[in-house]
Amino acid sequence: MRKLLAVLCAAAMLTAVSGCAGSSSVTAASIKNAGVLKVGVKEDVPGFGLLNKDTNQYEGLEIELAKLIAKEFTGDDTKVEFTPVTAKTRGPLLDNGDINMVIATFTITEDRKLTYNFSTPYYQDAVGMLVKKDAGINSLADLGGKTIGVAQSATSKDAIQAAADEAGVSISFSEFASYPEIKAALDSGRVDVFSVDGSILGGYVDDTSVILPDRFSPQDYGVATKLDNKDLAQTVDDLINKWLNDGTIAGLVSKYNL
Repeated sequence: MRKLLAVLCAAAMLTAVSGCAGSSSVTAASIKNAGVLKVGVKEDVPGFGLLNKDTNQYEGLEIELAKLIAKEFTGDDTKVEFTPVTAKTRGPLLDNGDINMVIATFTITEDRKLTYNFSTPYYQDAVGMLVKKDAGINSLADLGGKTIGVAQSATSKDAIQAAADEAGVSISFSEFASYPEIKAALDSGRVDVFSVDGSILGGYVDDTSVILPDRFSPQDYGVATKLDNKDLAQTVDDLINKWLNDGTIAGLVSKYNL
């Protein structure tokens, strides 16, 4: 019996130690040791994170930020692994440890700061609206009875709803998993408006559509990391501030016409 108890205790201790090892914080040093930085990015946002179908390569401001961070951590800007995320999946992928950080038009909000670490904003935008040119919609005032297409788990819905409530306009929403799906719904008439941050809309405007001048709720984008990875968050924040101060990020904003 004593031997059995000893074996069980040893197994329990081993499990506890293993569990602690598996839950250790991610740091710049641990990423360097792993040899790769794992980043959640968008694949459908021109200018920020886009998977180029011709080259099968990711491109955009946020892609270049990820490469810059990878170079700082590993000494090689190619040591980065991109995982496509949406507004709905980026949080869970970060929570599960599948990725080290999210750089994917992730808007900083007070509620989200209770769950994730965010860097200093590297870009500021505001929610906008894309409509068909022949829809007869010129502003928020024309949206009575209209359906707004938004991304799942995005902040756009709250921003538009607040503005509509203030203006006394009754609207409804339809949620989609990706931006191309919302654009397709707009083109087919299933929604009357495609709403998301203005800079994102810029990648979807065409000869048949127009971005309205209305803007709602400033949207600050930050690099997100798990809440318990404080050292990693501080390191990333220092880098973002350095690149804001030395003009690196401004150069990327200009490069991608943002």
